[in-house]
Amino acid sequence: QVQLVESGGGLVQAGGSLRLSCAASGSFDSINDMGWYRQAPGKERELVARITKEHRTNYADSVKGRFTISRDNGKKTVYLQMTSLKPEDTAVYYCNANIEKIVNVEGARYAKDYWGKGTLVTVSS
Repeated sequence: QVQLVESGGGLVQAGGSLRLSCAASGSFDSINDMGWYRQAPGKERELVARITKEHRTNYADSVKGRFTISRDNGKKTVYLQMTSLKPEDTAVYYCNANIEKIVNVEGARYAKDYWGKGTLVTVSS
């Protein structure tokens, strides 16, 4: 059973900072891309940032220059450092990971996307 568990959300004033973490656990062989998404009340879930196994990153335009995604492959953890937070950053933030398992003795792999349960970030004005 693969699990992604987020932590680090909370209430912060505009201009402040928060660091989110997401740790993967369970039985699997490797983690490909990892990312953070968010969903604000009444809105659809949107991409915030993604990072490949090789640490290549991409960001939503709305967070470029303010948020930094990173990962520790040994700890199976992805981070999101958020600075200069704005009220419009208020949302539930979800961790996502594409995780591979070896499924037979020939080494065939099966990859699947997993999601965490989310952590609430509230930015007050």
